[in-house]
Amino acid sequence: MLEFDILKKDSKTNARAGVLKTPHGIIETPSYVVVGTHGAVRCLNSEDIPRTLTQLIISNTYHLWRTFEHEPRPAYRLVGRSGPLGQVLPSHPVHGAGLDKLNNLPDLHDYMWPGPIMTDSGGFQVFSLGFGREHGMGKFGGIDSRKDDISLKSEKNLVRVTEDGARFNDNYGESYLDAETSVKIQEKLGADIIVAFDEPTSPRHDYAYTKKSLERTHKWALRSLAARTRKDQAMYGVVQGGAFRDLRETSAKFIGAQPFEGFAIGGSYGESMGAPREQMLSVIRWSAAHLPEEKPRHLLGIGRIEDVFDAVELGMDTFDCVIPTREARHGSLWTKFGRFDIKKGVWQGSHMKIQSGCSCPVCSEMKLTRGKLRELFKAKDLNAGRLATIHNIFFFNDLLEKIRTSIKEGRFSEFKKEFSANL
Repeated sequence: MLEFDILKKDSKTNARAGVLKTPHGIIETPSYVVVGTHGAVRCLNSEDIPRTLTQLIISNTYHLWRTFEHEPRPAYRLVGRSGPLGQVLPSHPVHGAGLDKLNNLPDLHDYMWPGPIMTDSGGFQVFSLGFGREHGMGKFGGIDSRKDDISLKSEKNLVRVTEDGARFNDNYGESYLDAETSVKIQEKLGADIIVAFDEPTSPRHDYAYTKKSLERTHKWALRSLAARTRKDQAMYGVVQGGAFRDLRETSAKFIGAQPFEGFAIGGSYGESMGAPREQMLSVIRWSAAHLPEEKPRHLLGIGRIEDVFDAVELGMDTFDCVIPTREARHGSLWTKFGRFDIKKGVWQGSHMKIQSGCSCPVCSEMKLTRGKLRELFKAKDLNAGRLATIHNIFFFNDLLEKIRTSIKEGRFSEFKKEFSANL
């Protein structure tokens, strides 16, 4: 089961440093949660993951369920020796589960990595494949974000939401997902932290729909709690309510009063959805104020550097985002001076390191230069994405390690100011 201890509270803000204890390892918080949507961190072998300082990985319930229920060809997991940093080794084949056999879903600790794992509920797909798809709303803005996820153009709505659950009509055909099914899938996947089924809304939803959706999410939360059968998994309840303060506060009070082991703040909001950034911060403030302080808090789908600092300052303990992995695959590298595009001509033949002083394996062991990495990207070498991903994940995890240290030493605000000044 999950244990959470707060070790140090910042005297000037709501930031706190703590420890999450799970059956598969300890997570020091605040922590960045790396995304492994389909049961693998894109571009990486399983043995690469610990070298990136990763503590917790989140996988997607909906996509794993649909793939393993219907995928006729073998699914591949990235396992085995990672070998030299400049070498990609073959993956081991793992055949997909049979039709509608949830018992054949993989245990993610065997399939992906043995460390702590979190799964979402599939609730985001209720939004993203439905309203989000219909209105051309991606998960977040930024470089190349539209290439790997939902298209930003208007497309057919693939979801019909009912009071009981959601009916999908995706590439595999029709399917039905509700609270009970979501919990059952997550129990089969074996994650240490699972999430109650919910329906996110966006800034484009009006008050009336958001209120109705919130009431539905609360009913689904109670059904999720009633459906759980495993005592070794922790369940997080999700606070919704869109951009409306009264709804967020109502949701936080209701969800916070339920016997969840932790809480997640959800919803598609902020700049990524065309709303002011301050809206995201307000949503966190409204929600966190009414959640039990002694339990962990997760921010769903947010992870830019400035957002990380602000979320920590407002009392968030963990947050997940595809920024480190997705941007790495497209050649965007993160450093303490911000992000740069390795594919640009200015880096041709450059002998500069990706980041001076970086202790990630790519910079410190391989001593890879910007010029060499640019060559790999231009040659479409598979190692390019792998090496960039290792660096980016390490960068964000290392930043969170520094943030934890600053909280423990009572200098979080000063560290935030110093680090942000260089971006």
